[in-house]
Amino acid sequence: MSQSDLPLAGLRVLDISSFIAAPAAAVVLGDWGADVIKVEGPEGDPNRRIMHDSANYPKAGVNYPWEMDSRNKRSLSLDLKKPEARAALYRLIETADVLICNFPPLVREKLKLTYDDVKPLNKRLIYASLTGYGEQGPDRDRPGFDVTAYFARSGLLDSQRYDGGPPGVPVPAQGDRATAMTLVSAILMALMQRQKTGEGNWVGTSLLGNGLWSCGVIAQAALADAYLPPRPPIDRPRSALGNIYRTSDDRWIQLTIVREDKLWAPLAKVIGHPELIDDPRFATQADRRTRSGELATVLREAFEKKDYAHWQAALASHDITFGVISRPQDVPHDAQAVECGAVVETAIPDLPRTLANPMRLGFAEPRTATPAPALGQHNDEILREVGLSAAEIAALRASGAMT
Repeated sequence: MSQSDLPLAGLRVLDISSFIAAPAAAVVLGDWGADVIKVEGPEGDPNRRIMHDSANYPKAGVNYPWEMDSRNKRSLSLDLKKPEARAALYRLIETADVLICNFPPLVREKLKLTYDDVKPLNKRLIYASLTGYGEQGPDRDRPGFDVTAYFARSGLLDSQRYDGGPPGVPVPAQGDRATAMTLVSAILMALMQRQKTGEGNWVGTSLLGNGLWSCGVIAQAALADAYLPPRPPIDRPRSALGNIYRTSDDRWIQLTIVREDKLWAPLAKVIGHPELIDDPRFATQADRRTRSGELATVLREAFEKKDYAHWQAALASHDITFGVISRPQDVPHDAQAVECGAVVETAIPDLPRTLANPMRLGFAEPRTATPAPALGQHNDEILREVGLSAAEIAALRASGAMT
């Protein structure tokens, strides 16, 4: 399938955003054929440097965060604090289908880049905004990041902590990528609405809203005045059949047995303790919950006698539900990740494989990733497309409005 046959081919998307969630949404649109123009300030998106600036990013010889979150994009560098730059951007907005912005509301207002500011330029424009905490409310202007808004404020961090321990801090950008898919969905719905009405509109989402949605079971329970205390440690779990166990080669297996009536007997046989099936201590689900610490000890001692590969095969052979707890270093060798389309080849010389966006379509394959752009790499090309003359482009550069 050629790029022109992709479902979003012909759409022009302006990615006026930084860091991860909003730019990742633009990546997904570009994967499916949209022409994505990354509009950056003179210093560039900080995501260009995050691998080096953040202590929580693994270091590599290739700038993988930038390549992943800016593949298939073109870069236009404008200093939007200058009126000349905003005038050039307005020319571009007149030609766009989608504008993605994650500036806080006050910054949008100062830059004259709110939806009300740009709507008169292009009645068909879909304006997609991402905020940390939402467009309204006392914290609307507070800067929000993945860990602060998605995880911390939503209750996700606290809900994952063990009794007596601190909240567990997530690895970088987990909430950002989930939030990106919500923004993509909102944009696609706006495009469907535009087909009906001929007019664009505003859509948006927030890291906080997505964090609460992700924490839905616990957050909804709280809205019904229901709470759980911090989770007990693994040696005394709420349910020994919904617990993690270490194997002899220092790997971990996650048991997730919901249908205990069906799987209790097979599990007892698999771990080499068929006598447990008729053991009165564990005869019913209620018994197993009451004695969960005792049962967890039996399971721990069984699992630690054999290695990870043995337990994978043994549990699977009896259709016992379990989770393979992979390590990040296992991903490059995970054949399933390749076969299901989650890991794909690229046209990026320094990064031959990358993660695909999680959407799968029966009628199209996403475009192959091409290298992320250098800062301002496509300045002249993009501005010529919207009708600026060579003299006008030169004047922009001379004024400092464009690098």
